[in-house]
Amino acid sequence: MEGTSPSPESVHWDGAVNAWRIAGDVYRMGRSEWVTEAGWSQMYDDGVRTVIDLRTSRERRSRDTDPKVPADVKARIDVVHCPTEDPDHSRFSELFGPYLKDPEQYADYLNLFGGKVAAVFKAIAASPGKVVVHCSAGRDRSGVIALILQRLAGFSDEEIVQGYEFAARGINERHRTHGAPHAHDPYLSDDDLGALLTQRRTSLRAFLRSFDATGFLEAHGVSAAEVRAIRGKLATRTANMQN
Repeated sequence: MEGTSPSPESVHWDGAVNAWRIAGDVYRMGRSEWVTEAGWSQMYDDGVRTVIDLRTSRERRSRDTDPKVPADVKARIDVVHCPTEDPDHSRFSELFGPYLKDPEQYADYLNLFGGKVAAVFKAIAASPGKVVVHCSAGRDRSGVIALILQRLAGFSDEEIVQGYEFAARGINERHRTHGAPHAHDPYLSDDDLGALLTQRRTSLRAFLRSFDATGFLEAHGVSAAEVRAIRGKLATRTANMQN
């Protein structure tokens, strides 16, 4: 029920930024390069066997400040590259500016890149063990994937909105402590972030009122068997709802 939603469950893998359980055996976070050697081992010990990277190829670069992780530690977890967008598309800048950054853009994003987003769900369905999806900040691209999964898991609109807000606050806190990577997404004070989130909550609620997650997946080639497999990974949530 609205007003009684439990807080999203944060995840504590060493170095992981903006890491949260979406539902069941599926998680979200920011850049995988932030995760330390200990963090990769913790993910593996927690049953994670697949990390799905939603970023474009040009974004998948290490930075000087990233921790060094031995290849054999990472190799135990399959990293699948499933970019959700093509920033060179002729309409990308017109619709999204420098990047996807607001739920009011989600409908256009799914209309333009529905096939790419659907490929992520095919990868989730095929993945053994637990799954982590990540973009750069862990907010909007992973947020689009998260809200579709949350719909499949039976989350209310307000729970989905709350999850978005936690992710937005999580990356803003990262920007406070480590600096923002560029001027498009600066650290915001509590007042400024609160005002921004008021607008984005409204946009997200409007999007959710007209969005059919199952219909979207079916329309973009995700089979009924694949949807069942995805729901199986979300089964912890489903079971809790039935108790």
